[in-house]
Amino acid sequence: MAKLYVYDAYNNKLLKYNLSENDPMPYAYNNTMRVREFRGSSNSPTLWTTTTAMEAWNLTRRRYGKCIYIGYAFKRIWEGGHGTASQHYAGVSFDVGQNTTSSERLKIRDAAVATKAWGYVEPISMTPTWVHFDRRYGKPACPNTTAGYPTVRRGSKSTYVLILQDALNALGYSTRTLDGIFGANTERALKAFQSSVGLTADGICGCNSWKKLTAASVGIGRTGTVID
Repeated sequence: MAKLYVYDAYNNKLLKYNLSENDPMPYAYNNTMRVREFRGSSNSPTLWTTTTAMEAWNLTRRRYGKCIYIGYAFKRIWEGGHGTASQHYAGVSFDVGQNTTSSERLKIRDAAVATKAWGYVEPISMTPTWVHFDRRYGKPACPNTTAGYPTVRRGSKSTYVLILQDALNALGYSTRTLDGIFGANTERALKAFQSSVGLTADGICGCNSWKKLTAASVGIGRTGTVID
């Protein structure tokens, strides 16, 4: 069984599901994505995504009109496998089409672009053996970039808060939960981390805090303080 959080941006709330590996992903069109496909190589018992990412998937799948193989989707930040600003850790990024031809990958990419639903679709020249698209959301905390994560603070709810909590917990700064809701315990843990790396302990995860936190936590592996 997998515990799955789905962030509903329209109502600013996190929905929680308990699903088997062969269950369809919530909001995925006509069983076109199952939990095990979304999980990919992640060994985590807890997964997360957003309603808007699932909606973008639905539009792409309908437009392409055929099965789309998913090579990579979800990863937790301490599992690594991607860069320090990867949207895979937010559960909104997909690398697909690894098992098909270059001409079919181009059709998948064209379908994704045509939907205008994704925040980013990578040029085929950058990933010639797969197609990458993601449904990033929120203004990046760091200036002059479209990558990275938005500023989050007490009261925030999102899969980016889940990344924050996950990274802090893995590093030993306990948020006491993993729920995507930025409360007092998450703020306290973030302040402790900020102090430890020489940042102003304001309890707001902005550009510099994200840089320090992701650099310290990406790919470090499951630690004894990880919370599921």
